[in-house]
Amino acid sequence: MAKRDVVFPKGRQALYEQNTYSAAVRSGDFLFVSGQVGSREDGSPEPDFAAQVQLAFDNLQSVLAAAGASFDDIVDVTSFHTDPEAQFATVMDAKSRAFPEKPYPNWTAVGVTWLAGFDFEIKVIAKLPE
Repeated sequence: MAKRDVVFPKGRQALYEQNTYSAAVRSGDFLFVSGQVGSREDGSPEPDFAAQVQLAFDNLQSVLAAAGASFDDIVDVTSFHTDPEAQFATVMDAKSRAFPEKPYPNWTAVGVTWLAGFDFEIKVIAKLPE
């Protein structure tokens, strides 16, 4: 098996090292991005929910940029929410800033009971630009 073609953004290495995973893996023309959370530089959760969600989107943008991609290249999104009903409006605000116009990517939202101290996580698959 060939070595994984991994992508890491600058910073936030503490979270990746602590939990032993890669930020993203390139495979052919696609980028598979691990779940991004609203973590600070040291890996700790941002306590304010709205700020945590925006930071998760910011962290996602950093991973995409490290691979030469952007939100426009995302084809599939999965998000995880600890309290989907209460969090919906806040997440939709961040989503509308990240994806302001059609066509939108696929999106699956999943309610969960635990996210290692976080309340929101977002993972994506992107088609890398040529």
